[in-house]
Amino acid sequence: MRAGSQRHAAGVKSRAPLCPMLAHGAKRVYRNRRGLTLIELIVAFTILALLTAMSVPMAKYKVRREKEKDLRYALREMRNAIDKYKDMADAGKLGTQKLGSENYPEKLEILVEGVKLAQSADGAKIRFLRRIPRDPMTNSYEWGMRSLKDDPKSTSWGGDNVFDVYTRSMDKASDGTPYSEW
Repeated sequence: MRAGSQRHAAGVKSRAPLCPMLAHGAKRVYRNRRGLTLIELIVAFTILALLTAMSVPMAKYKVRREKEKDLRYALREMRNAIDKYKDMADAGKLGTQKLGSENYPEKLEILVEGVKLAQSADGAKIRFLRRIPRDPMTNSYEWGMRSLKDDPKSTSWGGDNVFDVYTRSMDKASDGTPYSEW
């Protein structure tokens, strides 16, 4: 019988490993792999910084494109409502209109509040907008308005009627045109 097995038989625990090569190799692996080197950390952080620096302008561009899309939609919605109001007023379906208004609404709120139909006996109203959309450029519900008598590029409203709407933002689009001219 060998000495090691005699110790086990006698109840003495041996401290010798079962395979001395594995124990020695395991210590060597732990000794050599204690973490990342300084150069590896610098390279990793440099790559992360470059990726972050590249993504910020792309994110800003995407936000700007979304705002432009929302602005186009809001302007189209309000201009269509103004045109429907004008068409119905010209057809005489909205009753008599204020003199000098050229059958355009007097203010934007009329499109939301509704107008009584001329042929309706029960006083039914027709609404052209559910609500005034939010201006994505100024983040408000205040829109610039132009009447039929105003200059097409003016930024002041004559107050006669609402012929057109525009954003009050002074920013310019990527093509160089001001948003207020859309």
